[in-house]
Amino acid sequence: MSHYCLALLLALLAAGPAQAQNTVANYAYGQPGTAGYEHFSFWTKDGQRYQLQYSYGPDRRDATLRYAGPAAVGGQASFKVQFADGRVLYITPADAVLRVATSPTAAPKEFAWEYEGPVNGVGTACSVCAPDAPAAMRLVQAHYLK
Repeated sequence: MSHYCLALLLALLAAGPAQAQNTVANYAYGQPGTAGYEHFSFWTKDGQRYQLQYSYGPDRRDATLRYAGPAAVGGQASFKVQFADGRVLYITPADAVLRVATSPTAAPKEFAWEYEGPVNGVGTACSVCAPDAPAAMRLVQAHYLK
């Protein structure tokens, strides 16, 4: 290794940790632009659970949710999220979908991974988004089922 490369490597190491690494898994129910559309974004920052966003409807109204702890729904590992008004949702990762219910016994809606990025070369790439359904599910299971 040249002296220049070694000096550069030492300078990078001395600079400390890299900037925060954010990742997000996006899940949706229904068709975008319709009244029945719902969307969840599960964010992590530096490998830790970070932020939960929910949007709904044709104009994608936003709400920030609070992680409300682990739960069990039908004997399956789940977690709760809470709206500012106190409403709670129960979220259960199941195969490739998230089952979302208003109580442990209510019928759930199934949310599928939602791709965020260019389609047929048109649009902007999402550099922080989970690249596929398995990666999104791993993110949710690793950071939200604790």
